Amino acid sequence: MAVVLGVATVIAFSGRVSGQEDGGLDVVKVRKSFYMIAGAGGNIGVQIGSDGVVLVNSGTAKTTDQVIAAIKKLTDLPIRYIINTDAGAEFVGGNEKLAKAGFTIFTNALGNTGFASAMTSGGAASILAHESVLNRMTKDGYSNAAAPSEAFFAARKPLRMNDEGIEVLYQPAAHSDADSFVLFRGSDVVVTGDVMDMNRFPMIDLAHGGTIQGEIDALNKLIDLTIAPTPYIYKDVGTYVVPGHGRLSEQMEVVEYRDMVVIMRDRIEDLMGQKKTLDQIKAARPALPYETRYGAKTGAWTTDAFIEAVYKSLAPAKK
Repeated sequence: MAVVLGVATVIAFSGRVSGQEDGGLDVVKVRKSFYMIAGAGGNIGVQIGSDGVVLVNSGTAKTTDQVIAAIKKLTDLPIRYIINTDAGAEFVGGNEKLAKAGFTIFTNALGNTGFASAMTSGGAASILAHESVLNRMTKDGYSNAAAPSEAFFAARKPLRMNDEGIEVLYQPAAHSDADSFVLFRGSDVVVTGDVMDMNRFPMIDLAHGGTIQGEIDALNKLIDLTIAPTPYIYKDVGTYVVPGHGRLSEQMEVVEYRDMVVIMRDRIEDLMGQKKTLDQIKAARPALPYETRYGAKTGAWTTDAFIEAVYKSLAPAKK
């Protein structure tokens, strides 16, 4: 039965998702009015409806023209909102150019921008993010046109666009101190940013407030937001998860990713309890069962870098 259900899930998934190559980008149809654009740095969520286009993240600056071209192939409607899940360059680099390519939703009956919008976005599409993203981008020297024109301070920011409720949910001290999930309630899609990365171990950005426990807490929250697929009974296949990088995912993959992170924390914590040094812990290779799937020996985020981040994140609690 388990095998049959698994096959049914794959068939259902394959029937709902299609991809197309577009200037080096991969455009994946997730739902009837929701797409994922991969290959522009971090994954981009695209919601389309009568109000226009809502983007979650904007990719890198150098891929912006390709992203605009890909969106124009999907719809002639203007970009209205860009929502940032975090402040990484692969998620906010295209903010300014994509916003200027769009047009704010806040217009009067004559089509002119209203006072509030003119004060924030100058008529361009609005950029929405938690205040932590605004603070980071300000420190990193981004222009006013690239930084969020709308920043929220609470743990949850609800809005409605394209006849769908959208929730932006802040996740403190996870991959960094500037992480949010974006839940599209009608589409049943969650965009995660770098809290979940299907290509590698999660990047715990200690320099910007990331912690291993906050990462685990955020993944637990993500599991709570998702619904598992139910083959044969319902037409849909459960909640889709758009990770920061890598393939489109479902709830069980989030659970597996969370379990991996918890096991890694526990193994490193146990070795620390044995008074092992960081070098000794790396030599013990606690990530060995996961290295083929998530590990790397070179590049911006190696297996050793992940182990070191977990070690340093746990170290204050051991003092």
